[in-house]
Amino acid sequence: MPCPQRQFTSTSIKALLGNGLLCLFLVACSATPDTAQTDSRDPYESTNRQVFRFNMAVDSAAVEPVANAYRHSMPEAGKTAIENHLDWTGLPATTMNSALQGRFENAGLSVLHFAINGLTLGLAELTEDPREVKPQDFGQTLAAYDVPQGDYLMVPLFGPNTSRSLTGRVVDAVTNPLSLVKAGGTATAVRSLQPPARVVVVRARQFEAINDVKYNAADPYARTRSLYFQGRASRINARVGQPTANRTSDDLFESFFEAEK
Repeated sequence: MPCPQRQFTSTSIKALLGNGLLCLFLVACSATPDTAQTDSRDPYESTNRQVFRFNMAVDSAAVEPVANAYRHSMPEAGKTAIENHLDWTGLPATTMNSALQGRFENAGLSVLHFAINGLTLGLAELTEDPREVKPQDFGQTLAAYDVPQGDYLMVPLFGPNTSRSLTGRVVDAVTNPLSLVKAGGTATAVRSLQPPARVVVVRARQFEAINDVKYNAADPYARTRSLYFQGRASRINARVGQPTANRTSDDLFESFFEAEK
C-alpha cells in the first residue's frame, strides 16, 4: 500500500517554524563555555552551529535547487514582478522606521512609492527611481536609539540574527500591507507565498556568493557569521542613524524564511 503524501500547508509550515524556534531557545539556555567560543558576540556558538547545519541541509534539499530553477527558468518579466511586489510590501516598514529615526524625507518618499505602486499591488514599478527610497527596518531603529545588538543567534530557517535584529523582524512583520486587506482567500494565499518567495529571490540574487561560502570556506559557519555582522553594520552604518545606500550585501545569508512583512 503506497504511503500517503504529506501536504504542507501554511499552517504546518508555521508550526514547523514555531517548533524550531522553541527548540532553539530551550537548548540555548546553556551558553557555550568561554574557552570554546570563537567570537565573544556568539555565546551560544555550539547550539548555533547545530542550527546552522540544519539550515544548510534545508538549503541543499530545497532552497538552493528552487533558487537555481528560478534563476534559469523564470522569465525576466516574472522575476521583475515578483521582486517589485516583495519590495513594495516592505515600504510600510520603511515608512514607520524612517519616521521613528527622524528621516522624514525618506518616510515621505516611501509613502509616495507605496501609494503609486499600490495601483498594481507593487507588481509594476510606476515611479521613476525606486532606489531613492532607502529601506529601513526596526533593528536599525533600535540601533538608532542605542539599544545594544545583543547576542548572535542562528535561528532555524530564519538564519543569522542578533537579539536586536530578531526583535526588529517581529515588529516589522505586522506592517505587511496585505494583512490589512480583507480579500478572502486571495490575500491570505498571497501572504502565505511571500516568505518562501522572498527567500528564493534572496538566494537567487546571491547564488554564487552563498555557494562560495557554503562549499569553499574553511569554516562556513564562521564566514557566515562574519558576513552577517558586516552586512548589518553596513545597513546601520558607522554613524548610527544615518542612511545607507549599500545594498550589495543586503540579506547575504541573513534569512531562509524571513518574518512576513
